[in-house]
Amino acid sequence: MRFKIVFSKRFVKHYQKAPKKVQQKFNERIIIFENNQYDERLRSHFLAGEWAGCKSIDITGDWRAVYEKLENGLIEWVEFVEIGTHSQLYG
Repeated sequence: MRFKIVFSKRFVKHYQKAPKKVQQKFNERIIIFENNQYDERLRSHFLAGEWAGCKSIDITGDWRAVYEKLENGLIEWVEFVEIGTHSQLYG
């Protein structure tokens, strides 16, 4: 099943404030994600606590992108809801 990728307003705001190098790396990662969301290079994993029900992918050693998978039976989409450093997101 193909899926659609969308970005929350909060994600876009924080993405635009991220260093250019991080933006470039995220752009590379999103291409990998579109082709195979389970690719080991993404190190995708479920989160707990405030982000329970979401997953994150590694962007760089310290930067992560948090996303949520949504579906209504016929359509599946992924919404990226936040991007930031490990301490910004989980600290």
